[in-house]
Amino acid sequence: MTAQLDCFAALAMPRRLTIDLDALERRYHELSRKIHPDRFASKGPKVRDASLRATATLTRSYRTLRDPVARGLYWLELNGEKLAENNKRVPPELAELVFEVQEQLAEMQLSDPEEAHERATQIAARRVQLQFTMDENLAELERHFTKWDQPADQKMLILELKPILSNIAYLRTLIRDVDRALENSKAA
Repeated sequence: MTAQLDCFAALAMPRRLTIDLDALERRYHELSRKIHPDRFASKGPKVRDASLRATATLTRSYRTLRDPVARGLYWLELNGEKLAENNKRVPPELAELVFEVQEQLAEMQLSDPEEAHERATQIAARRVQLQFTMDENLAELERHFTKWDQPADQKMLILELKPILSNIAYLRTLIRDVDRALENSKAA
């Protein structure tokens, strides 16, 4: 097993977006037991080093494939594509939400102590809405994986995948920012 081996090959899995997560986990543990560095502790340095590298590749591959977003991003990479560089363009369907949340966070940060609790309550409610939207996008991603696994026009499939992954990336950032603001409001 080499560091250049693709994630699917590292786990002897077919190159598909739809994955049986239980089978993936079983395969990971099975292979981990076979190549674990402890099994090669008495061997020479080259063998131990190879075991460490193989274990790192296997773990990286498992983490990539078990997470649907990471799997989608990796699939783009395997097809010679990437999400937009630094993904700086707000997806149009999220633009209003992004700006509203950023405005609420700025208002909360500037609010006086008397308003802070009310603003934090509003932000907490917004956090629930953001998680609901995130869950919808993750469900859409999973629904489309089956479709994308079928032989079809790859360019068209990539055009469908990128906006979903972009939405998820923005939502993750917003949720992270909201969580930080709520944590800071508790500390204040």
